[in-house]
Amino acid sequence: MAKKDMEIVRGSGNVFRDFGRPNADLEQARAILAARIIKALDERKLTARAAEKLTGVAHTDLSRIRNAKLERFTLDRMITILGKLDEDIEVSIDVRPRAAHRASVRSDQRSGNPAAR
Repeated sequence: MAKKDMEIVRGSGNVFRDFGRPNADLEQARAILAARIIKALDERKLTARAAEKLTGVAHTDLSRIRNAKLERFTLDRMITILGKLDEDIEVSIDVRPRAAHRASVRSDQRSGNPAAR
């Protein structure tokens, strides 16, 4: 395919939605929390076993998070894990109709609004 035949498509900010996943928002939230858990573990140089001793969370569960096997984790459980790692958590939820959101993103992209990128 020649370079001139390619089209640039801006994402919605949620890769799971962009790929048509049915629970995209939930998967995105889990992925964000997992990334924060992994960051906390890495910053403290904790192995899964050391983190298990510190938090009481099974090392197998911590390994699942590291490997992005997040299906069995609820958001509240992941937030609890972050709390056990001495992380402060603030949750913000923005609810709006999906059709309006998509139209807004497309409109922003056409107008060159950098916030839509």
